[in-house]
Amino acid sequence: MIAFFIKRLAQAIVVMFVISIISFSIQDNLGDPLREMVGQSVSEAERQELRNELGLNDPFLVQYGRFVKNALQGDLGTSYFFKEPALDVILGKLPATLELVFGASLIIVFLSVPLGVYSAINPHSWFSRAVMGFSIIGISVPVFLTAIGLIYLFSIELGWMPSFGRGDTQPMFWGWESGFFTWDGIAHLILPCISLASIMLPLFIRLIRAEMMEVLQSEYVKSAWAKGLNPRRIYFLHALKNTMLPVITVGGVQIGTMVAYTILTETVFQWPGMGFLFLEAINRVDTPLIVAYLIVVGAIFVITNTIVDLIYGLVNPTVNLAGKK
Repeated sequence: MIAFFIKRLAQAIVVMFVISIISFSIQDNLGDPLREMVGQSVSEAERQELRNELGLNDPFLVQYGRFVKNALQGDLGTSYFFKEPALDVILGKLPATLELVFGASLIIVFLSVPLGVYSAINPHSWFSRAVMGFSIIGISVPVFLTAIGLIYLFSIELGWMPSFGRGDTQPMFWGWESGFFTWDGIAHLILPCISLASIMLPLFIRLIRAEMMEVLQSEYVKSAWAKGLNPRRIYFLHALKNTMLPVITVGGVQIGTMVAYTILTETVFQWPGMGFLFLEAINRVDTPLIVAYLIVVGAIFVITNTIVDLIYGLVNPTVNLAGKK
């Protein structure tokens, strides 16, 4: 386990190093941040003076070295727009984004597992065919189009659900707030979570179905049938456990991907999360905020993948986490 963590730490350092270089490389192509900070009435000489004060005229390596030095101390820069540490601004929006990801993950888990297992056990039933048909549609429809359709149906036509915003929240720990503990907050979460889950749910249904059907054809399952074991024990103990191994691996990667997909969902629903903040930062050319967002999302990918590897080792003890022979 110690060797595993050392290996993961080394990989995380390399990944974050690459992300920081890429983020810094593209920031000069996003536009001039002074345009949003001072407007058009400032003279060119004053602009150059301000650029020198901010260090924007320094060579790339000088700027990057200064950034790395500050980042090692927990400082990812100061937002040009908010005039606050960029990391604090990002972390202030993180709970709203994690709410969407958590809610969408619950929908995916509680729907994909039973639907995928049923479709594998009864592949020729009309319900299984319907599930597979809807999964194809779900994969094909973009998440923003799903969001717009849900708003039109449930908010505009039926008036059942709110169409934008986060709703009422309850204070939690470290100053974070959550909408899961108020009825209004839950009502505001339903449509965005369904929209975010819509792109991943069909994928997991098809993945679980395919893996389950493959496991059901394995020799040890045939042996279990020959021994006369209860069908439920065969399906849900022997087969499902081995089916979930690749699903856990894919799921860990997709959780990080859903954080990125929240950009579209949060934009459509005006959800005050990291994705919506990221788009605003691009429009304002707030480069410290953009770089901080990319680094935080990269860190989320690294952390979730590490957790998935640990869970994988618990589910399948034969896996050697340290990678030794």
